[in-house]
Amino acid sequence: MQRLTGLDATFLYMETPSNHMHVASTVILDPSTAPNGYSFDKARELIENRLPLLPPFRRRLVEVPFGLHHPIWIEDPDFDLDYHVRRAALPSPGGRKELEEFAADVFGRPLDRSRPLWEMYIVEGLEGGHIAVVSKTHHSAIDGVSGAELTVNLLDLSPEVMVVPPPDPPWRPDRVPTDIEMLSFAVRSLARQPLAAVKAARRTASMALNLRRRNREPNVTPPPAPFQAPKTFLNTNITPHRRFTMTGVALDDVKLVKNALGGTVNDVVLAVCAGALSKWLADHGEHPEEDLVGMVPISVRTEDDKGSMGNRVSAMLVKLVSTLDDPVERLAAIREATKDAKEQDKAISAEVLTDWVEFAAPAVAARAARLASSLRVWDRLRRPVFNLVISNVPGPPFPLYSAGARVMGIWPMGPVSDGAGLNITVMSYLDAVNFGIVACRELAPDLDALAGYIDTAMEELVKAAGSGGGSPARGPRRVRTPARG
Repeated sequence: MQRLTGLDATFLYMETPSNHMHVASTVILDPSTAPNGYSFDKARELIENRLPLLPPFRRRLVEVPFGLHHPIWIEDPDFDLDYHVRRAALPSPGGRKELEEFAADVFGRPLDRSRPLWEMYIVEGLEGGHIAVVSKTHHSAIDGVSGAELTVNLLDLSPEVMVVPPPDPPWRPDRVPTDIEMLSFAVRSLARQPLAAVKAARRTASMALNLRRRNREPNVTPPPAPFQAPKTFLNTNITPHRRFTMTGVALDDVKLVKNALGGTVNDVVLAVCAGALSKWLADHGEHPEEDLVGMVPISVRTEDDKGSMGNRVSAMLVKLVSTLDDPVERLAAIREATKDAKEQDKAISAEVLTDWVEFAAPAVAARAARLASSLRVWDRLRRPVFNLVISNVPGPPFPLYSAGARVMGIWPMGPVSDGAGLNITVMSYLDAVNFGIVACRELAPDLDALAGYIDTAMEELVKAAGSGGGSPARGPRRVRTPARG
């Protein structure tokens, strides 16, 4: 048994009928590289063999009675792989549109908390004979980095399938603890909280003092605080339904812009998103006079945390400088904005951010989230906490294979929530930077247009980098995505 951390459990408490706190990915495979052909049975066999490398896949939740403390993970005694791995097929013509709609439908359904919190769909019927894998896992079990590690553990470096030897000792399911045992376990854990709360209060007071001193220093521009973002049509209550689209830009283009105009790969990604969002909002008749604010998750994993599951994340609020029309000026301003946000994030210990969620009362937190959703609080707020989530997860620069089939592309999918109905999650793979864009279905019927503006924003930066960075101007390199059916 293993108790969830407060941060991991928070993703459970945030969940409502409209807010689904799972992360997902859509992976496209080319089965022509499989030495002996590709089939659903082979894919299932591979997953079964890799289960020792995928700890969250056989763990399920056990709730503490009355919501007195955070739930625990147990090794599921009723684990059924066939429930989690499912076979599906796209309707003709099996193009990008059909795949996006399938993935959106999967993403828009909550996971069953009485079972391990993941599902995987092997999707046939894609154009060109390709196969897709659409999988989702609850955010309480993984973050972006640990999710990427899980994905890698399911894949191989060559078409030759690696066979994982049986674990020693072999996997054993847990006995489901009784309510009395859970209450006893909770009471023992709660007994240690007063001392932990005192330590957390001391760290928080020290952090607040240091942060106040820093922000008063000359030439220091504090990043935006919560509830300073301008209101847009995306910053209202959402429905359970999702819309998903995927696009990609060339990694060489991103590096060209970074090297010519300065900043990091993440700065370029944020600048591309800001430029695209500005144009897309204008299509909806919205021209915010203030800059949009993005919530950017950042990993706080150390070397010792490698291979561990759960969440090791913090977050920073970044001004996206969406009011600037010039793409070069926008990138320069975002570079400074992320620098300020990173410096403030260093001043705020990740431990301080995670300490207090340890003391959250599960029953109160979950009911508060549902009450806020049912009362449509986010519709009434004049300013949202932030406008959207933009997450960037580095991926492998080398080819990967699943049951012998070459991975053609990986498009991540991040959750949306009340008050922030848009999520852009980015992952690099081989020579591409892939954007997975998720939104509330009713709020964003034209999500394809946003994907198109990402291409346009990248093109603007590439041209500026080529003409001003000392190399010949050229157009952007196109990244292959599935054709729209």
